[in-house]
Amino acid sequence: MRPVVAQGTFDILHPGHVHYLREAKAMGDRLHVIVARETNVTHKAAPVVPERQRVEMVEALDPVDDARLGDPDDIFVPIEAIDPAVIALGHDQHHDIEKLESQLADRGLDCAVERVSGRAAGADELLSSGRIIDRILEQRG
Repeated sequence: MRPVVAQGTFDILHPGHVHYLREAKAMGDRLHVIVARETNVTHKAAPVVPERQRVEMVEALDPVDDARLGDPDDIFVPIEAIDPAVIALGHDQHHDIEKLESQLADRGLDCAVERVSGRAAGADELLSSGRIIDRILEQRG
């Protein structure tokens, strides 16, 4: 068994999320997704969609075998519980791979950290929750 962890906010699902999770799943045979708690999202605007609803939506996606909320205090707690072979990062996620690898090693976690490719946006395709929100505000705000 080769478990893979993917993580993110997954605020408003879009094709970029599906691309990320499909590529992450291809890195192993069981995909665990850690959905960020609202309080832990500090690098961008707070999510619009409630935590439990984001977990439910992610869990419903075909590549996903398990989805759960992250730990409110320590992002490594669910990673330790899963003990993945790979952590798959999205192409635009803000994590520093070398720093993450060092933190994993400090905790005795032996897993690869790999970044998935980006998906090119098609004509008039929105691959960002923020851009979807902006479009909603432009058209209906």
